[in-house]
Amino acid sequence: MRIPTIRGLIDRRVLVNFRVEPNALANILPAPFRPQLVGGFGIAGICLIRLTQIRPQFFPATVGISSENAAHRIAVEWNAADGVRTGVYIPRRDTSSMLNAIAGGRLFPGTHHRARFDVREIEDEYHIAMHSLDGSAHVLVDGHKTSQLPDDSIFSTVSDVSDFFEAGSLGYSPSSSAHEFDGLELRSANWHVEPLAVTKVESSFFDDCDKFPAGSVTFDHALLMSGIDHEWHSRESLC
Repeated sequence: MRIPTIRGLIDRRVLVNFRVEPNALANILPAPFRPQLVGGFGIAGICLIRLTQIRPQFFPATVGISSENAAHRIAVEWNAADGVRTGVYIPRRDTSSMLNAIAGGRLFPGTHHRARFDVREIEDEYHIAMHSLDGSAHVLVDGHKTSQLPDDSIFSTVSDVSDFFEAGSLGYSPSSSAHEFDGLELRSANWHVEPLAVTKVESSFFDDCDKFPAGSVTFDHALLMSGIDHEWHSRESLC
């Protein structure tokens, strides 16, 4: 699927990340993907992102649209003709935007499910809840800004985790065609992350014991991004 380059602003992006037993991820990842490992663990999580000024590349920001969105993500690698590639596999996307839901999988890569979002941001405190309209997905995150990662995080420094996620800018989502995945690359003009201390996290995806047996998923850390100028670039589909 090929789309024009899309520009916009990441007004707020929260990445809540878990370390996961590789076998649990391998059981749910479709070919050709396999878990990308850090310290012997897979990395998966939830992206809760508010996009503003979203429009085709050469359109003015005043015509752009805004939306709240959620994506479940798994860090993956796969074999390509030029060697091993890395990125993220996105099994599910949810959005507040009817336009995104209609266009997703048709004009824009990846199926998007309609959802309700409850967002409260007061100074350095964040509350974000998402409930899909089909009743199959739920996410809740409460947290506040902090200066450091949790002591038990698999990443040693904020710089390490920033580099890891900046490198995972290429995402693949299931397409309308069986065994084919739509590619989308995020290019950020002013990439910057800071830690977010999470006081509560719920996820119907990661709390599903049929997908993730007890003890196979552990919260690792969360990150916050804001005010990020960016572009979305379509990439070749992957079979």
